[in-house]
Amino acid sequence: MKVLRDESGQTLVVVAAFMGLVAIGFLAFAVDVGSLFRQKRLAQAAANAAALAAGEELTYGNTSNEQAAANAIAKLNGFDTTLATNPAVVTLTTPASGDFVGSAFVQATVSRPIPTIFLGAFSRQRATMAVSAQAIAGASQSQTCVCLGGTSGQALNMSNGSTLNASGCGVVNNSSSSNAIGIVGGSTLNALTVGTVSSNWDNASNINNGGSISSSTTIVQGIASSCSPAMPIAPSYSSCVADPGGSSGTYTWGPASASGVACYKALTIGANGSVVTLNPGTYVITTGNLHFESGSGGHSNLGGNGVFFYLTGTATLQVDNGANVNLVAGGAALSGGGTAPTVGIYNGIAVYQATGDATAMSIQGGSSTYMNGALYAPSAALTVGNASGAVLNAGIAASSLTLNGGGTVNAIEDTNEGSLSVGYAKLVQ
Repeated sequence: MKVLRDESGQTLVVVAAFMGLVAIGFLAFAVDVGSLFRQKRLAQAAANAAALAAGEELTYGNTSNEQAAANAIAKLNGFDTTLATNPAVVTLTTPASGDFVGSAFVQATVSRPIPTIFLGAFSRQRATMAVSAQAIAGASQSQTCVCLGGTSGQALNMSNGSTLNASGCGVVNNSSSSNAIGIVGGSTLNALTVGTVSSNWDNASNINNGGSISSSTTIVQGIASSCSPAMPIAPSYSSCVADPGGSSGTYTWGPASASGVACYKALTIGANGSVVTLNPGTYVITTGNLHFESGSGGHSNLGGNGVFFYLTGTATLQVDNGANVNLVAGGAALSGGGTAPTVGIYNGIAVYQATGDATAMSIQGGSSTYMNGALYAPSAALTVGNASGAVLNAGIAASSLTLNGGGTVNAIEDTNEGSLSVGYAKLVQ
């Protein structure tokens, strides 16, 4: 009984039990930390794979398939987004800061709730802690400056010594035909990139007789995403007047201010040797042509800074042989420095022939047409040439483009026309 009543040694038992629990806790904690590090590595591998998969889709223009591709590859790497309980999450975003910003890059973030041992001793529920990882993939991209929207036939036709220069940007051709691009008769296409929806465009039979594409041009056939720049809205207008341009003399035409609108049923500039200065603002032409004639001293107009021409109905652009035209879109840089007066939402666009107006545009030979701004005619064919020396400096969006008779187009970058992905996706961060 004395032995049973003896309490010596009980503290040792309690301490031993406590130390055992502490040791088990530290062991569980160590296991949890190790598991977290392992899950982090797995999440990083899955994020890398998801970013690359999405980047490949971006490269080929399949932006609608980016998420599905990322989810599928994440599942193969152990992060299943379809599980009923505690599914993984794969989030794709366009980086907005850092060294890799913009639509050429895609960022994948992979996360998943994970079970723990140590925390599980204090809760019946699975820990809400999640592991996540990020990766960014990107491919080289070329800014589009010539968008040809015709879906069949030869949307780009170059002949008789014509030239298309797009050295710092690219040409995108929406035609699916095997003759989508034709370059013959000593004509030359110089571009950073050329992309065609057609996957069976036959270079050999369509580029011959001295025609050539620069050896530095990257050609991408079978692109999934065609170019389709957003078109401006129609301006509000009223009280359209008849064409005032039939007389000789010196004139100043146009709106009273850069924010104003002037509407003409037709507008002839440079007729009978007249000298015309165009005020800044918006010009609406409803039925006839925006017609530039040779004018006085070979100049159709003196000044056209901060202008936007909206052509609707059956109106179109006609530039005659020998008419030298200088138009600077609202907000664009002037050739002598500074910036043209702004025209609000129409900044950056010099001429827009409304969607549905299929009347052909013509810029004749011998003219030097400078447009610092875009020329949009999504439903119409544009011809530059028909004699010698016609020069057009502008970003272009048209149904088709024909260059002949020594005509030259110097394409200007137009961010509204989007970009073409080239090369292969790769991890950049």
